[in-house]
Amino acid sequence: MALTMAEKIWNSHVVSHANGKPDMLFIDLHLINDITSPQAFTGLRENGRKVRRPDLTLATEDHNVPTTAANIPISDPISVAQLEALRKDCSDFGIPLFSLGNVEQGIAHVVGPQLGLTQPGMTIVCGDSHTSTHGAFGALAFGIGTSEVEHVLATQTLLLNPFKTMGIEVTGLLPADTTSKDLILALIAKIGTAGGQGYVIEYRGEAIRALSMEARMTMCNMSIEAGARAGMVAPDETTYAYLKDKDFSPKGEDWTAALKFWATLPSDSDAVFDKTVTFNVADLAPFVTWGTNPGQGLPLTEKVPSPQDFTDENERNAATRALEYMNLTPGTPLREIKVQTVFLGSCTNGRIEDLRSAAKVIQGRKVADGVRMLVVPGSGRVRLQAELEGLDKIFIEAGADWRQAGCSMCLGMNPDQLISGERSASTSNRNFEGRQGPGGRTHLVSPQVAAATAVLGTLAAPSDLRG
Repeated sequence: MALTMAEKIWNSHVVSHANGKPDMLFIDLHLINDITSPQAFTGLRENGRKVRRPDLTLATEDHNVPTTAANIPISDPISVAQLEALRKDCSDFGIPLFSLGNVEQGIAHVVGPQLGLTQPGMTIVCGDSHTSTHGAFGALAFGIGTSEVEHVLATQTLLLNPFKTMGIEVTGLLPADTTSKDLILALIAKIGTAGGQGYVIEYRGEAIRALSMEARMTMCNMSIEAGARAGMVAPDETTYAYLKDKDFSPKGEDWTAALKFWATLPSDSDAVFDKTVTFNVADLAPFVTWGTNPGQGLPLTEKVPSPQDFTDENERNAATRALEYMNLTPGTPLREIKVQTVFLGSCTNGRIEDLRSAAKVIQGRKVADGVRMLVVPGSGRVRLQAELEGLDKIFIEAGADWRQAGCSMCLGMNPDQLISGERSASTSNRNFEGRQGPGGRTHLVSPQVAAATAVLGTLAAPSDLRG
């Protein structure tokens, strides 16, 4: 029977199956962080259980960490408690931990791929919804809840019901100054924030094949914003080149065997998806969000919409609420919207490629008066690589704030927050009300748009700096 890639991986990981019950899947890699694991470890202790496979588990500090310096005292008592709990839990249960000051410390979804821990054909989970990032390698990766974290720690398995599959065929090639971030924002605007609900999405087509691994990670990362269970891209030569010689990638004969196995993973040519979507990107322009969910976005060339532009009552009401919260007037050109903060970072766009692309735009220019720009590498390794290439100097000379690794302003769970009424252009993945700080207003953008916006002080594309 012809199978999709997701179905192949699922079938190869079923430990037990019974009609009318969820399948039990073996989990190849379990990533844990400082916010969703404390209760899980409490459950293990209360039931006298050990961690089944600490060798398949990795912890990193990312959400609560400060980014102004690696070892400064953390003022927030909740953050301190969560970090201390993670350190004790990892010590007690023998789990490797990348803590503050460790070069490997960083956002879990940046750390896993850069070390070669993320590989095609794997099942990967984490108590974080953006675990879908790892699907860019042809892995079945998804976020789980705290009770599920405990189950995986104790058994290295997870009980799951089968999913539906969606194939998104992306045709054409991205125009200059347009990125995978613009592509995924445009896709979410097209299918809606519930368009992928219940599905595992496989991104396909010439536009996807032309993307780098880091760009593919951005796509898969934001699959969750379309309501999907996971996002995936079939492994190919781009995948193999990225993984070759990584710390935990197979070596020697194991590498040869891995390549042979990975080549079997792509969906069969006659596989049938439960749903298919076609999207052409030949004319795609840089995209930005105007509202309070990732589906409320438009090309930067457009104007703020009016609620009356929406025929669906729910969408019309959502637009009314969003415009009120964002303090935007219908008809305002998106390019005229002023921002006070620009955030470059997160598990969506905090990799070395993202920093390089933004640095290229901002080099030789200055951050506009009245605008602060935070540049936060996704991991300690990314930070060191950026400094080796001199990217830190480019950002600092432009007037940006060069930070340590962490989740930072993506979610406002650390000192990097917006104040009420402040507006940001952010390369992160969510623009919900208060996401970056109570009363903060967030516009999701690509790294290049973030850099151009920092220079002009209004939402802008790189082409606006060349005009």
